[in-house]
Amino acid sequence: MYTLEAMQAHIKNYLPDLLGVAFTVLEPDRVVATLKVRKELCTPGDILHGGAYMAFADTLGAVGTVMNLAPEKRTTTTDSSTKFIAGAKLGTVVTGESIALHRGRTTHVWQTAIRNEQGKLCAVVTQTQLILG
Repeated sequence: MYTLEAMQAHIKNYLPDLLGVAFTVLEPDRVVATLKVRKELCTPGDILHGGAYMAFADTLGAVGTVMNLAPEKRTTTTDSSTKFIAGAKLGTVVTGESIALHRGRTTHVWQTAIRNEQGKLCAVVTQTQLILG
């Protein structure tokens, strides 16, 4: 099982690191992380871009699956559905909490709620992870 420090090191120099994903909780059925809403992650309206929400959530669900994998196994996302509810403003921090809905032998399903600093729900992402190897 990964520690917070080991997972941060594991994503170093990959997209989640570029986004600025910072893990705060790593459990077999729950992953929590924060993301600072920076200019380069925003739309011209200075709100977090939809693709940034999706990449953030995809990272959390994938990491949740990784937390449950045997050493010789790996994972990939096969399906993802995003519902956008509210914007997150430039300069704020969003928090994503990903919960395991299903942890099977060949697939996992994770649902990620992304909230702004006031706790308002900004997006909900449900994804399926295929277990490979």
